[in-house]
Amino acid sequence: MTLTYQLVSKKIEHSTSWQQKYREIMLLGKTLPPLADILKTDDALVQGCESKVWMFVEFDLTENALVVIGDSDTRIVKGLLALILALYNGLTPEEVLSVNAYEEFEKLGLISHLSASRGNGINAMVEKIQTLAKQKAR
Repeated sequence: MTLTYQLVSKKIEHSTSWQQKYREIMLLGKTLPPLADILKTDDALVQGCESKVWMFVEFDLTENALVVIGDSDTRIVKGLLALILALYNGLTPEEVLSVNAYEEFEKLGLISHLSASRGNGINAMVEKIQTLAKQKAR
């Protein structure tokens, strides 16, 4: 797990109500820079998300690390995406494959509050990241 993820997840984890967690997630989404419109292509859309989520997953050979960028058209999903990016960015493919995003979201108390469609969207985003990591793992 990255240091960035540990920092951003701490506020969510220590929030005592769903409203506070929701607010922290939305604030986290505001930290993601918007993607340029030219990058918001159909190829970049994550299939399985109810909201529009554009995501690019690349592998930096010199750093042996995953680089993920993305954006969404809804504030809560953009916040969840920011949490996923913090969880996976900078990890080696092997480290990515060892991270269970569902367990992390459960630890933060998010799973029980997310709709089935949001849960499916999270799974779709994570699957896109995991797929590249599987291709690049040694």
